[in-house]
Amino acid sequence: MKVTFISKEYPPNVYGGAGVHVRYLVQELRKMIDIEVRSFGDQDIKEEGYRVKGYSSFGKLEGDPRISKALDTLGIDLSIVNDVMDSDIVHTHTWYAAFAGFLSKILYNNKFVLTSHSLEPLRPWKEEQLGAGYRLSSWVEKLGIENADRVVAVSNMMKADILQYFNIDEKKIAVIYNGIDTRKWKKTLTDFTLKEYGIDEEYVLFVGRTTQQKGMIYLIEAAKDINAKVVFCTSAPDTPEIEQMLTEKMSETTNTLWINKLLKEEQYIELYSNASVFACPSIYEPFGIINLEAMACKTPVVASRVGGIKEVVVEGETGFFVEPAEPKQLSEKINILLEDKALAKKFGENGRKRVEEFFDWKIIAMQTKEMYEKLLKEK
Repeated sequence: MKVTFISKEYPPNVYGGAGVHVRYLVQELRKMIDIEVRSFGDQDIKEEGYRVKGYSSFGKLEGDPRISKALDTLGIDLSIVNDVMDSDIVHTHTWYAAFAGFLSKILYNNKFVLTSHSLEPLRPWKEEQLGAGYRLSSWVEKLGIENADRVVAVSNMMKADILQYFNIDEKKIAVIYNGIDTRKWKKTLTDFTLKEYGIDEEYVLFVGRTTQQKGMIYLIEAAKDINAKVVFCTSAPDTPEIEQMLTEKMSETTNTLWINKLLKEEQYIELYSNASVFACPSIYEPFGIINLEAMACKTPVVASRVGGIKEVVVEGETGFFVEPAEPKQLSEKINILLEDKALAKKFGENGRKRVEEFFDWKIIAMQTKEMYEKLLKEK
């Protein structure tokens, strides 16, 4: 069996959960099957049974950047499909690669699998940011989902959302969770990153992209009532306007630190491991790998009761839930864990056990391979 992955993100160009997902899933699947990765970028790796190749668009487009950026994505997809695909299965990730998967199915008659990491209809604020670019991404996503031979939803909640917003047979949807490398992601006692950024007191951690979806603004508003420092570790702002707005809000606080850059994996592990609480105030989250990362490092979680988070965090066992966009609830639940060290430790231990049992990438890769095998048997 040969499978081609198509993804906007692949190392070294990883900035979000979808990129993390593709990276680790490929690492495990390449031990089982012949695999190739086609990504947005300039990668060029050739090994036995494994290849990574990066692609760029045919040329730079001029005009409204909100439109040209979306069109440029389609240009990269065309470049990817222009190379002959002899794979049994083409597996795409996010709307960025969906057009390439759709065309590959038509041109090369391979099976088309699409993993949906988020859904455009549930991110309406992007229309204000991107205008026509958002309408184009929504059309491409719909084209991909409704024409794929199999759609992978990263949570049961996402499966329900797909069925609500798209015309697709439920039998074509497979729920396969995101995972985590439990050998690498584990609690560490090192604190080099803390010293580098001058973190010398108890702190609550936030990790995520600088986007409205992640609810960062609500944690900033809650910070004034939190009995510890609040460290924000973010990257990849959606727009300069969002970054500026958050910068202004952050300047009104006295107990926050913003690490506004992409860090190395070992630095994130140190930050998670030394945090007293991890906060996830997302207003939309199909899954939320960040919660797995925190739990793997034995850090208790306070998270919004939305989307796939409800299938990762267990209320009263690995953390607490709060309603989305509720700063007061955030500060109250976080302070409970800051004050009750025994409960926080218990949640952390339970979180680690949960990720080892259900979310190790070895388990996720085997479920994915079984899905491929079942698909290839279908006419």
